[in-house]
Amino acid sequence: MTLMTYRDAVARGIAQELERDDRVVFLGEDVGAAGGVFKATGGLLERFGPLRVADTPISEQAILGAAMGAAMTGLRPIAEIMFSDFLAVCWDLVANEIAKTRYMTNGQISLPLVIRTGNGGGLRFGAQHSQSLENWAMAVPGLKVVAPSTPEDVVGLLAAAVRDPDPVMFFEHKGLYPTKGEVPDGEIVDTLGTAKVRRRGTDCTILALAAMVPRALKAADALAAAGVNATVVDVRSLVPLDTATILDAVARTGQLFTVEENPRLCGWGAEIVSVVVEEIWDDLDGPPIRITTPHVPLPSSDTLEDATIPSVTRIVDTVRKVME
Repeated sequence: MTLMTYRDAVARGIAQELERDDRVVFLGEDVGAAGGVFKATGGLLERFGPLRVADTPISEQAILGAAMGAAMTGLRPIAEIMFSDFLAVCWDLVANEIAKTRYMTNGQISLPLVIRTGNGGGLRFGAQHSQSLENWAMAVPGLKVVAPSTPEDVVGLLAAAVRDPDPVMFFEHKGLYPTKGEVPDGEIVDTLGTAKVRRRGTDCTILALAAMVPRALKAADALAAAGVNATVVDVRSLVPLDTATILDAVARTGQLFTVEENPRLCGWGAEIVSVVVEEIWDDLDGPPIRITTPHVPLPSSDTLEDATIPSVTRIVDTVRKVME
């Protein structure tokens, strides 16, 4: 086992796949010589050379157009969009071309590509560089959507994404880059569409994603001290969604909470709540509760941003109020 940061796990995951398969290429703005704007891809250019690791112009359309063409002709590209907010610039390519080509060609053309992007708030970057946009991608048929919370999951889920025959949106939370965790030595390959139970409890179930997972775990520890024993499930993958693990956890406890960084309206938790209500209504002891960011642009003010994104304190207060 090696202790490494989430940031270093990104480089390790990309390197693992570049080393394994000559068809894998990596491209994006400043990903090579500069080592990435978040310093998550350092050393890859030196190790694999400019034919495998390519710095691109400042053009999201060019990056994804090149990645799509490469995937159509037999390569397995990993493309970086620096901030997830910038997906809006190239969303036509993502939603209308990349997501639909395999379907529209009746499977004659597949697009095995990964779109990596820095996602989420908490770093005081303001309304146009701090959004949590997994639910954008979740709404588009043809895309798989992943958001890891630990360094080990970064490596394993990235490997699974690169090896998948379909396009995968890979959301890396910017606030998690400096966090550390143990990563097994050797090759790591995880499975898309699988959630993980990070903590087992009997009184309620808390679902969380990406940076909300460590907050949910801290909240669960605080709740335990107050006599509420919570299960915490790391959703990890929104498409495919691991409904079996989620439904089992909720059925065992009878009470569901979701912790979502994306704005409340049409968030991923709303879809999960609808599945839970349809599938295991009789197992619920009370209405599912969503703990979310309000439906507002993220403010630049430190105090206001902290008040907007779900905090450990808000999770604890909400769960205690409902459980009491």
